Amino acid sequence: MSQPQLRLVLAISLDGRLAPAQGGAAQLGGAGDRAVLEEALAWADGCLVGAATVRLHRGTCLIHRPELLERRRLEGRSPQPIAVVVSRGRGLEPSLPFFRQPLERWLLSPGPAQPAFGAHLTLGPWRATLAELGRRGLQRLVLLGGAELATALLAEDLVQELQLSLCPLLLGGAHGWLSPLAPDLSGQSWQALEQRPLGGGELLLRYRRSPTSGVRGAA
Repeated sequence: MSQPQLRLVLAISLDGRLAPAQGGAAQLGGAGDRAVLEEALAWADGCLVGAATVRLHRGTCLIHRPELLERRRLEGRSPQPIAVVVSRGRGLEPSLPFFRQPLERWLLSPGPAQPAFGAHLTLGPWRATLAELGRRGLQRLVLLGGAELATALLAEDLVQELQLSLCPLLLGGAHGWLSPLAPDLSGQSWQALEQRPLGGGELLLRYRRSPTSGVRGAA
């Protein structure tokens, strides 16, 4: 079975930041960003999200638009994509509102299972781990962050598409959408798919990984 399709979906500032300089949860996107985020969620079978991101926001993103929920119903799919939480440490506190959200939750971790999750998968090498998610029916995945998780998957050339909502803010600081310890990614190249104003000064940018990605200096 082929690797699942993986789309990185983020709202970022003009200087490529995910959070304010002092850290904490950033609410960057407006209504336009929310609309395209929900469209990406409606496309997906599952969402990959780091445990630290879930702790910071105390939950994950949900589809609310009735037409998107209806489309998933007609396709015989669950109302929400499965939330796949990636944790290399202590997992998540059961008291988080995340565990009251109306969706299925899986844990991807090298550690023990947690009863609050519907399934536990062992986190191993990323290529093999994604293949296992594909075997379990998650053929279309959105990656919602954080920076370390995005960096790890990009470093292995496993992300096929970038969906970035560019927000009209400058934040400064060190909280970029890639880890400051990211390896050299200059061998990857990307082809523009779409650019669209979202209102409120926001701009949607979508890119697909070039077929020559991974070849240093490829056009």
